[in-house]
Amino acid sequence: MAAVRVADAPLRGLNTFGIDARARVLWRVDTPDALPSVLRALRDEAGGEPLVLGGGSNLLITGDLERPVLQVALPGRRIVADDGESVLAEAGAGEPWDGLVRWSLAQGAFGLENLALIPGTTGAAPIQNIGAYGVEQREAFDSLDALDLHTGAARRFDAADCAFGYRDSVFKGPDAGRWLVTAVRYRLSRRPRLRLDYGDIRDELARAGHGDPGPVEVADAVSAIRRRKLPDPAVLGNAGSFFKNPLVDPAQAQALAAREPGLPAWPAGAHMKLSAAWMIERCGWKGYREGDAGVHAAHALVLVNHGQASGAALLALARRIRDSVAARFGVELEPEPVVVGPARL
Repeated sequence: MAAVRVADAPLRGLNTFGIDARARVLWRVDTPDALPSVLRALRDEAGGEPLVLGGGSNLLITGDLERPVLQVALPGRRIVADDGESVLAEAGAGEPWDGLVRWSLAQGAFGLENLALIPGTTGAAPIQNIGAYGVEQREAFDSLDALDLHTGAARRFDAADCAFGYRDSVFKGPDAGRWLVTAVRYRLSRRPRLRLDYGDIRDELARAGHGDPGPVEVADAVSAIRRRKLPDPAVLGNAGSFFKNPLVDPAQAQALAAREPGLPAWPAGAHMKLSAAWMIERCGWKGYREGDAGVHAAHALVLVNHGQASGAALLALARRIRDSVAARFGVELEPEPVVVGPARL
């Protein structure tokens, strides 16, 4: 199979929220050679610019989609270069992210271990600039290949071109939806440089009896923490953290801390980063449920679908959470997932 076109395509199994929506037309592509002809066909499809879909782990669909959907399933992992000190590793955009992390560790190439078990595909990682436990993918990022959906032209992006920010990149700016990532490369080290000072990693390593851990043990610890704190989308529909931790100026953070004792805040460049989960919990949302739309009982940042919640119902809940945090703290929360469909946040 190179490319398949499906009319009236069900999307429930293609988004980790488990939203029961349909796309008027969906193209699935698993070889780069098929992309030019598919892009030509998409330009002839009604409904406007296609939605590029990877693993559907950073997506909230609020209703049936008239716009065409392009599911990128490009496989492949390989070592491009190895000088004995560093490794340049490349993966197709459709490769599962956690699979890339585990494969790189098996190759003796280190730097992605703190990002273990993050759901989604490799092609989505730089778009979102995924991060966890003190590490962002941009720290190991080398370059990516992408196709311009407007013209079909290919382009290589280096780190500067991508303009990475906190859960952000150039691909989420004014040109959002323009570029289709086909392959991503990471510069990894042959020498472990462990990052253990964030979150519960040291405690988890100690609990597992790893007094002198290596990168594999760190990845295992991160995976164990994520499994304990975050629901499995296969069991309870979710897209991980729904809101970003907001960035505010230091004066605002100081004023909020004086008014709200215990508010977690930590430096982030010229700003202070606040805990969105803490604020949401203080507003009473942790464990909240209305119908099948709710907030996870163990993590206030995670919106969940208990079975048959619509995307519109989850979006309405997200609005109420955002508005309550703004009313109490004067801070505007931004969503992490991309919201698509008839209703927007």
